[in-house]
Amino acid sequence: MAKDMVAEEEWKYLDVNEQWQQMKNIMMETAQVTCGLSKGRCSHKGMWWNEEVAETVRENKKRYGN
Repeated sequence: MAKDMVAEEEWKYLDVNEQWQQMKNIMMETAQVTCGLSKGRCSHKGMWWNEEVAETVRENKKRYGN
């Protein structure tokens, strides 16, 4: 995908900084399409995080001094 995008771009009249910015944009867009985009940090409020898990975490924090 990135190779196709690079081939489509006009590179002839760009200076080095513009070429770098254009290449960076291509890499970022390709990565986003390929890998997806995170919505940020995962919170513990999902369905799997119930009171049993919370209690286990509290016990482990006591046990290991965190």
